[in-house]
Amino acid sequence: MPAQFDPSAIHARAEAAIRIARQVGREAASFRQQAKAGTLHVENKGLQDFVTVADRQAEQAIRDGLLAQFPDDTFMGEESGGQSGAAGTWVVDPIDGTTNYIRGFRHWGVSVAFVAGDGVEIGVIYDAAQDKVFHAIRGGGAFKDGEEIHAAATTDPSKGMIILGHSRRTSFDDYLAISKRLYERGMDYRRMGAAAIGLIRVAEGVADLYYERHLNAWDLLAGALIAQEAGAKVAMPRLPDLLDDGGPVIAYSAGMEGEFAFLLDIEGLAATSR
Repeated sequence: MPAQFDPSAIHARAEAAIRIARQVGREAASFRQQAKAGTLHVENKGLQDFVTVADRQAEQAIRDGLLAQFPDDTFMGEESGGQSGAAGTWVVDPIDGTTNYIRGFRHWGVSVAFVAGDGVEIGVIYDAAQDKVFHAIRGGGAFKDGEEIHAAATTDPSKGMIILGHSRRTSFDDYLAISKRLYERGMDYRRMGAAAIGLIRVAEGVADLYYERHLNAWDLLAGALIAQEAGAKVAMPRLPDLLDDGGPVIAYSAGMEGEFAFLLDIEGLAATSR
């Protein structure tokens, strides 16, 4: 980590990110509740890939709030783009789960990560379904509204809960084959449509696995750090590769490692833990 980011600098950034993510998330939720037909101004970026005026307003509010306090940081957002800087960079998805948000399905959130050097130093996610903020600082544990959280201690696959993500960038046949394999081992299954939320469900012990074959950096970095700091095992490509091209993420309860080893083989990754 660059020398200018001592613990006090990191904690100041984490506190700002928690405050801003909560504020922006609540404002987006209020906007959605008050919106009438047509006022979300939905634009189609691709098949089942949408952006709303709320996404753009939320990202601008996050950018303005963070850079007003930390003007030397750089910013990379889903809607406005940007590149990582030599020092520290905020990597932000203003509304992860935009389709859920549009349709009124409550599983969406605000995802904010701070990266410095080759590591993710801060992860913050506002979870709209619970109106709670999850956060982690590297090496410091994971928290939900200030209360420490831990990944599940599940070891029996027949008691396992898994969440799988899928996008049209990857093979649906592969997704079905993986779902079937895990189902046949006795695990229950969900698909939520928001990677950040799936990852924090692993972090708080609700689910035993979150896996998706391709995500952008802003979708996964905050949630991956929170899951890892909660005691989950996490596998993903190197940070520079994720920032450039995105990639897969696998986060799972440590006691289920044997059940999910084949996913590591598929992606050619090794898992790490706190």
